[in-house]
Amino acid sequence: MIYCDNAATSWPKPPEVLQAMTDFLQHTGANPGRAGHRLSIEAGRMVYRTREAIAELMHAPDPLRVVFGPNVTYALNLALHGLLRPGDHVITSSMEHNAMMRPLRTLEQRGVEVTVTPCGPDGLLDPRDIERRIQKNTVLIALNHASNVVGTIQPIAEVGRLARQHAVLFLVDAAQTAGAYPLDMQDACIDLLAFTGHKALCGPTGTGGLILGEHVDTQRLKPLVQGGTGSHSAFEEQPDFLPDRYESGTLNTVGLSGLCAAIRWITARGIDAVRAHDMRVTARMLAGLRTIPGVTVYGTQDAARQTAVISFTVQDADSAEIGLRLDDEYDIQCRVGLHCAPTAHKTLGTFPTGTVRLGLGAFTTIDDVDKVVQAVENLST
Repeated sequence: MIYCDNAATSWPKPPEVLQAMTDFLQHTGANPGRAGHRLSIEAGRMVYRTREAIAELMHAPDPLRVVFGPNVTYALNLALHGLLRPGDHVITSSMEHNAMMRPLRTLEQRGVEVTVTPCGPDGLLDPRDIERRIQKNTVLIALNHASNVVGTIQPIAEVGRLARQHAVLFLVDAAQTAGAYPLDMQDACIDLLAFTGHKALCGPTGTGGLILGEHVDTQRLKPLVQGGTGSHSAFEEQPDFLPDRYESGTLNTVGLSGLCAAIRWITARGIDAVRAHDMRVTARMLAGLRTIPGVTVYGTQDAARQTAVISFTVQDADSAEIGLRLDDEYDIQCRVGLHCAPTAHKTLGTFPTGTVRLGLGAFTTIDDVDKVVQAVENLST
């Protein structure tokens, strides 16, 4: 089998991830912050080590400003619903995932003004188009770092500096880049960074979170959920300190133990080496697909300007059928359709039929790429 659906969930996971989760369940397994016995204390230490690992990888200001949740969708909802009030203005792009667009449309119905900035046909955003849309009531700029459809990497550092100049908060959806691309919250002026553990970070599902920069007023950012935190148990009011203010209920401790091991695995490889590998296999795939008559590849078509996510269509063929035949006849796993990003497909000109998406990853080899290209060539004739 050749797995090319890493943009949805990375697979396989590094062996260290499985071992860390097994070890936690066998030897710790307790609830962090809910007791004073040694197993609970050790569970709490593991959670904090994971905060430190995330903060170091993303160049975040403080591990205690790493707020854990089940996924990046939860993190985006926390940021958007927590910050935006009726009368506020938010700017986003036409390449967003529904994890961004759906909460924004819900907030729009409640009186929040939403501006969608058009991107080019390759999915790329011009920062000047963002700046021209900033208004007196603009509170937030909210963008994905890279498209989940075509991998186009947005110029977030330029946008972040513009946001800082105009005293506007900047939210980045790093679902596709955390673990696959160097990220520096402070250098890029990112105020809120949403991440998920199960994609390029190579961790398990059910892990993710929101990192809060120093410019975020936590008194303005409302919790999405209230409840038990293991702290201030004598009070019925939600704690107002970090990270407890935003972490009600028991954390996915076994998942976080796996995420911590995954980040250590990435750190040991080096994020620059991870990026170099992705660029090699992406460049090879792009070059191969472009030689096939009838195949149209979307996005930048430049491995240096995108992640290892490639979308294509085959002339006179239904994308769903191509995906099914890749699976049935060649044992190649990919994803077809609109990829939960209809606005992006409208930008690319592939709505409503969608595309075939190949998500390459840490374990994708050049041999894998060549076999996929050959399979697509066979199906296109």
